[in-house]
Amino acid sequence: MAKNINKTVFDEATKLKLKLFGECFEEWFPVFLHSKWFKKLYIFDFFAGSGKDLENYSGSPLVLLEKAKGNNRQYCINAKKEIKFLFNEGDKKKCNKLKQNISEHIEKCIKENNCGECIYKYRVENYKFQEIFSNTSITDTFNDNEYGKFILLDQYGFSQIDEQIFKQLISYPKTDFIFFISSSFISRFREHPNTKKYIDTSKIKFEEIRPNEIHRAVANYFRDLIPENKEYYLHHFSIRKEEKKGNYYGLIFGTGHTLGMEKFLKICWKHDALSGEANFNIDNNFREGTLFYNPENNVKKDTVSKEIKELVLSGKISDNITGMKFAMRKGCEPKLFTDIVKELEKNKRIERYGNVNNTSSNIHRANIYNIKILDNDTQN
Repeated sequence: MAKNINKTVFDEATKLKLKLFGECFEEWFPVFLHSKWFKKLYIFDFFAGSGKDLENYSGSPLVLLEKAKGNNRQYCINAKKEIKFLFNEGDKKKCNKLKQNISEHIEKCIKENNCGECIYKYRVENYKFQEIFSNTSITDTFNDNEYGKFILLDQYGFSQIDEQIFKQLISYPKTDFIFFISSSFISRFREHPNTKKYIDTSKIKFEEIRPNEIHRAVANYFRDLIPENKEYYLHHFSIRKEEKKGNYYGLIFGTGHTLGMEKFLKICWKHDALSGEANFNIDNNFREGTLFYNPENNVKKDTVSKEIKELVLSGKISDNITGMKFAMRKGCEPKLFTDIVKELEKNKRIERYGNVNNTSSNIHRANIYNIKILDNDTQN
């Protein structure tokens, strides 16, 4: 039976997970809210819990509602389109508690801000995940190209997001999702029939993976499920529970748009300046204050930088947009590519032509420019 975290106090790892959920949604919401391309917005939380822990720390439903207000209610006051939330909790008792907590949260907000009503609409449902996820009205919404969708899947363990569900998620237009998964349990019970029913563990070489890289490997498993001809972006963030250092969990974020990935990477690198993917030192970099610490040395960035240089100097990356997308697929912010191009140009290895005055590292503000190789020597 899954642990009921809502009957306990959230630990620090759970609070970090909720913080990342909130920050991800906080970046997503205003972009979709102000875009002219979406008639309506739908926010789904399919494993909503009861809404609070024993110390009244907000769970994901209240985090989402609060972030949707914006600072000084800047979003809810100025919202010009319909925004709907769906919160689902499969446990009847927790669902009833969730209804109460959401109702109290909204009533308090209305009273404090002297509003007539909350302009956001919401439903609280009590279904098993597979039942509601396959509901025709839900799938019709998922498939509607005129709606923007944000899907949160804070599953217990790993048994709900299997290959079929993942492939459905990446097929839906205008849809970003983020899900939680217990990667250590997949590794620990990889030979168990119940694990193999959901995850093809034969595709993950667990014996060659360090324990702290388990979630990275699980994320790569899902990444390999994306068709080669599909432009799609996936990134992950590993979370280690400090009181149980052998247990590694994590988040996986998916989007079909570079802006979504750029924003999620910004969040991850804010929380982890060493690799942008963990609440611990996943690549064993020397930390500040240690004997061999050098701020210029970074395992993740050094590895990706070397790949980018080789691809640019071999002509396989010949424009900035392609290069920034490559950096993001490798889990780095697009600025890394821009910095490398500037270095190569300074060293007279390449020349840029086209919109060379626009050197923005923001992929959505950068005009495309091309790259000409000046030196065939691809050695650094």
